[in-house]
Amino acid sequence: MLIRRFHLGEDRALFDVYYSAIHRVASRDYTAEQINAWAPVDLDQSIWATKMRAIKPFVVEINGKVVGYADVQPSGYIDHFFVSGYHQGQGIGKLLMSTLHGEAASLGVTELTSHVSRTAQPFFERFGFGIIEQRAPELRGVVVPNALMRKVLR
Repeated sequence: MLIRRFHLGEDRALFDVYYSAIHRVASRDYTAEQINAWAPVDLDQSIWATKMRAIKPFVVEINGKVVGYADVQPSGYIDHFFVSGYHQGQGIGKLLMSTLHGEAASLGVTELTSHVSRTAQPFFERFGFGIIEQRAPELRGVVVPNALMRKVLR
């Protein structure tokens, strides 16, 4: 596994990870309507590309294929954290989380926060995050519940 920074032009590869994580994994905890609102197949790719350039994620590759990505912002907010639905259980999430913790330390961040799906909450809890608030945000007119989670760093 190789972890590195996002490269311009690989927006589509990151979208594929995002889409497969939601449609293949999060679909266990959400309805089809919620999944399609969260990750529509026809999501505007120019908006997506702008988002990826803005968050500057770390990317994990296996044999040259992008299989996961995650970011941490200077505020300590983790905006995106996704592992391909085809590559679960291989340590990719652990590598990403470790990398984000290292980046947070280099940024001098004192806490990490994220809006975490029902599916990912147990994973985040294993890394010391706690639920601050259950939320019910609306995406494309559909409520897609998540939780605000936080970890205080030492």
